[in-house]
Amino acid sequence: MTQKVIIFDFDGTIADTVDALVNIANRLAVEFGYVQISANELTLLRNLTSREIIRYSGISLFKIPFLVKKVKGELKNKIKDLESIPGIKEALIELKNKEYRLGIITSNSQENVSAFLKCHDLDYLFEFIHSGVTIFGKTTIINNVLRQKQIKPQIVIYVGDETRDVEAAKKANIKVVAVTWGFNSPEALAKENPDFLINHPSELLEVIKNC
Repeated sequence: MTQKVIIFDFDGTIADTVDALVNIANRLAVEFGYVQISANELTLLRNLTSREIIRYSGISLFKIPFLVKKVKGELKNKIKDLESIPGIKEALIELKNKEYRLGIITSNSQENVSAFLKCHDLDYLFEFIHSGVTIFGKTTIINNVLRQKQIKPQIVIYVGDETRDVEAAKKANIKVVAVTWGFNSPEALAKENPDFLINHPSELLEVIKNC
C-alpha cells in the first residue's frame, strides 16, 4: 500500500513563531503603512481570514511581497530563540516511525526552516522543504510540489494553522487537518470545514490514520 504523505505548514504549526512575527510586523508598521497590532487586535485578527486581515490592516497589496521578504530576513536572527510547538516533536517522530512521508510547504524561507529544524534536531524527519511566497495562492504551490515529486493528491494530508491552509488544501483536493495552536482561532478554522480540527499534536497520529 502506498504510504501517506503528510505536508506541514511551518510557522505556527511546527515552530512557535506567532509572537516573534507580531513583534517584527509591529516594528515595520510605519515603514509599510499599516496599523500596529495590539493584544486586543491580535485576538480580533485570529478570527479573520488572510484577505480580511489585509483589508483591516490597510496595507497596499503591492507592498506585501516586500514586507514578507523583510519579515523573513528579520526572523532569521531569531531562529535560535524560537521554540517548537509543545508536543510537535514527539508527534513528528511518531509519524516518521509509522513510515509516513513528511514534508513542509511554507512561505517562510527554506534557510530559516532548515536552521530551525537543525537547531531542534528535527531535520532528519522531513523528505522535503518547499518555500514559496504567496498570500492567496498556496493551492498553486501545493499542486506544483505534488507534480514535481509525482505525489498523488489522494495520499496527501495537509496540516496547517491558518484558514488559508484549509482553503488551499481543499482547492488542491487533498485532506486537511487544521490545528488550533497556531495563528487562527478554532472558530475561524471550523468555518472553513477542515477534515479534522485538533487541539494538540498528540492527536495527529489518530486523525491521520482515519484520513
